[in-house]
Amino acid sequence: MAIVREVRGFTPKMGENCFLAETAVVIGDVTMGDDCSVWYGCVLRGDVNSIVIGNKVNIQDGAVVHTLYQRSKSVIGDNVSIGHNAVIHGATIESDCLIGMGAIVLDNAVVESGAIVAAGALVTAGMRVEGGYIYAGVPAKKIKAVDDKQRDEIIRRIAEDYMMYASWYKK
Repeated sequence: MAIVREVRGFTPKMGENCFLAETAVVIGDVTMGDDCSVWYGCVLRGDVNSIVIGNKVNIQDGAVVHTLYQRSKSVIGDNVSIGHNAVIHGATIESDCLIGMGAIVLDNAVVESGAIVAAGALVTAGMRVEGGYIYAGVPAKKIKAVDDKQRDEIIRRIAEDYMMYASWYKK
């Protein structure tokens, strides 16, 4: 069973039809929408500030979502995939985004709707990732526009696939 723990008077709140893997950790001021999945080895630490997660969000194995005390919150929109071992630290990820495996998105950065942050990219503190574009590198830079195939077969399909994967564990 996942670790879901109250801290500082805040208890995590989950929406309907959410899956938490047995080794996931969700602590404190975390609010999660419907149809979300938090996979093996993930940590969502809402101990020092709030984490707000929309609907149909998957946070894949080993990812960490945290905040900065009194200075940044983590806000994740709807239909977002956060790849394996990614770190979201006090940032805003708007809806319909993909954060690639091992990517890091730092405090007060904003990833606008429809953007892809490539695997291993570093989105620095306060940076704005323009919606509808792919950003890659260290530090992350705009590479090219997201095309229809990437929007449909990467951003949307991965979110849908993770809802299916989560259903396998609920049976």
